[in-house]
Amino acid sequence: MIAPGTAVGRVLIPFPTVDEVSRHCLSDDEPESVHIEVHLPGRVDPARLRAAFRRALLTHPRVLMREVPGRRHRRSFAWELTGEPDRDPVSFAGRGPDALARVRARALSACPPLTLSPPMRLEVVEVDGGKVAPESSSVASGTATETGTVLLLTMHHTALDAPSGLRVLATTAEQYGGVDALPVTRRVRPGSSGPAPSGTGRAVRARPVRVAPDSRPEAVRARAVGNGMLQADLPVPRRVARTGGLPPWTVNDQLLVAASLMVGRWNVSQGRPAGPVRITMPVDDRPRGTEMPMGNGTRLVEVAMTSEDPRDKDLLLGERPDPAAVARLLRTTARRTRALKSAQGAPMGAGASLLTAPLLPVGIRGVLTRGARRAAGPWTSTALVTNIGRVPYALDFGDAGRATAVWFSAPARMPRGLSLAAASTGGRLHVTLRWSRALLGEAAGTDLVGLFEESLSTTSLTSTGAHAPGAGPGAGIRKVDATATDAEASSARDHARGPGGPYHRDTPRPDPTPGGARSTQDNHKRPS
Repeated sequence: MIAPGTAVGRVLIPFPTVDEVSRHCLSDDEPESVHIEVHLPGRVDPARLRAAFRRALLTHPRVLMREVPGRRHRRSFAWELTGEPDRDPVSFAGRGPDALARVRARALSACPPLTLSPPMRLEVVEVDGGKVAPESSSVASGTATETGTVLLLTMHHTALDAPSGLRVLATTAEQYGGVDALPVTRRVRPGSSGPAPSGTGRAVRARPVRVAPDSRPEAVRARAVGNGMLQADLPVPRRVARTGGLPPWTVNDQLLVAASLMVGRWNVSQGRPAGPVRITMPVDDRPRGTEMPMGNGTRLVEVAMTSEDPRDKDLLLGERPDPAAVARLLRTTARRTRALKSAQGAPMGAGASLLTAPLLPVGIRGVLTRGARRAAGPWTSTALVTNIGRVPYALDFGDAGRATAVWFSAPARMPRGLSLAAASTGGRLHVTLRWSRALLGEAAGTDLVGLFEESLSTTSLTSTGAHAPGAGPGAGIRKVDATATDAEASSARDHARGPGGPYHRDTPRPDPTPGGARSTQDNHKRPS
């Protein structure tokens, strides 16, 4: 829209609900960043890439925006569409053993400013085989060395989400390679008949369980800032065959169940009682073509990860989760997610829409929003699980090759403190676990990744509930990649657990760097 009294040609867009809530709750200790990594087998030409990225931004002018400055008594925040970038958002980090780790660490610690258009940056890293993580044992763990280029896009989540960034990268690939991409089909949601099943977030609910903090001293965790991150390259879990119409469950349902088992088993290992797990799940119904609306276009729903049979709790959280109990939880979760995906609603619920209505100045709305967030903290979901699914774009960069892997991550702010993001490329599942350092350290993050791998393998079931062939714990795992601190990375590797192995709960390890200002390095050694 064009605001009254503005200069001709100056286009202003009021903040949508999701953008305004994010803007009110920004924190320097926990940056609201989204990061996307695209791994290419070849090298890119710097000048061609800059030109292609610029043309992609012009193709999606809604990305070329910046926040309009104003005072606290104004009635709304607004984006100004600039038509041109305020600066060159592309930079080249070069090559070297720590280049990729530094870029990843920056993606988790420094958001692009909202005052400059576009609120994103693209950093390019050249990777030489065997030089990404010289301390890792790629031969012993079965991890192949990598040679090529990594494109790492960092966005401010107040302005843009992961599907928007991936669409911009897809257009960049089309511009760089000079080949028009094939049409992308729109997602089709199954219809829902009858009332939504229990546990979809519409009924009175119990307080969800929190992810238990690790064994570091409380004073150490209080000083830790920012996010930690681990990446895993896994086989896509096996699904059961269709029995008529829809399959009994989807890969997304399997990810949700695996995440809930991961949290439940982690909490039990920390001496915490088992409790109801609720997972926030973004739902995105936008088209994936060049006409895709940019911004934050998902709506957030909550899925109750509880079995309908209360006796299943002990069967699910044992040393070996019972296959029949897992299958029952998968079927229950599938019914709930189908109902949530087909239903319509506000992006963050009616309460957030009311808080962001332009009835009061933004300063007062900010105080109310932050107060409501603190009050709702105990009822915040246990974790965020976001799944792009199979990447719908070829991401073909011509002579630089097609993308061999796509990773992305979502913010992991407290009180939730844990997010899991997944995307599938080339028949592999690329999973990123991201956590608040105020909740977990590197060793705990490594343990959680091992638990997730185990839990995901238990969801690869046949129709009778038996494990599918080749779907045992750790099958097909290629690597885990971390942005671990220098002081903690070796400890995380020393105490990494193999799937099915014991938990390493040793004496508390103090954080040697108060304040969280630490250098980072890659950790390619998977839990093995």
